[in-house]
Amino acid sequence: MTGAPARLLAWLVVLATFLGACAPSIGLDDATNRPIPATSAAATADGVAPVPDRTAPEQTAPPPTPVPAPVPQPFALNLYQEGDFVPQYTFDWCVGASIQIAHNLLDGTGGGTWADRAQQGGLWEMARARSSNSFNGANPFGWAQVLTEVGMGPYGVVSIPVYEDALRTAARAMAETGRPVGLVMWRGRHAWVMSGFESLGDPARFPEFSVTGIRVQDPLHPYGSAEWGPSPAPNSLLAPEQLATQFVVREPRRWSSDLPTGYLLVLPLQA
Repeated sequence: MTGAPARLLAWLVVLATFLGACAPSIGLDDATNRPIPATSAAATADGVAPVPDRTAPEQTAPPPTPVPAPVPQPFALNLYQEGDFVPQYTFDWCVGASIQIAHNLLDGTGGGTWADRAQQGGLWEMARARSSNSFNGANPFGWAQVLTEVGMGPYGVVSIPVYEDALRTAARAMAETGRPVGLVMWRGRHAWVMSGFESLGDPARFPEFSVTGIRVQDPLHPYGSAEWGPSPAPNSLLAPEQLATQFVVREPRRWSSDLPTGYLLVLPLQA
């Protein structure tokens, strides 16, 4: 029996060797060829995948549409109604008549409620008593003071050195107050009333509006002057060039005042 165990042992050794040769072996070289788990194709060089950007794209507002600048349009203001005009009853009473005309323009009835000859003379005397000059007449300061005292004011006297500025000043004051303007004509010798105007641009919206027409009341109508020309009819619309033939700068020698030489206005003021 000693030979049988020896043969059996030898056979087992051979079988173990055979089985070992059939089993797969894994080494370091083989490990490098193992499948690598799939990762994001966007992985960075250091192996860290970026976080996806899930923020919404920034909304850009469209540029605002430019608003066109306002264009000046024709504008007109006229206080006159038929019957407002009053002639001066003497060649001296132009200021008295102008005060009556101003009242009628503001009265709004168109009935010429101030037109009496005696009243006109009394208004002229009032203005003369509030004036001071070498001619012993009614000057613009007396004119403005009477307008204020009888309830149409306040009024003041201004001198504007540039003609176009004087027209704009008068028109702007009319638009702001709704009251007429006194025009000192013939270098300080005569009184007219500005009862309305036309312009390119509303004075309330366009500071540099241009006056294209002036409505006037000359109490000397229909007589006029041999030196200065005919009197325009009541409610005449004069172009600036036409008005400029009689509305000129005050002559400094006509009456003394602290006002500089310029175009004189008896101007309605804000209350």
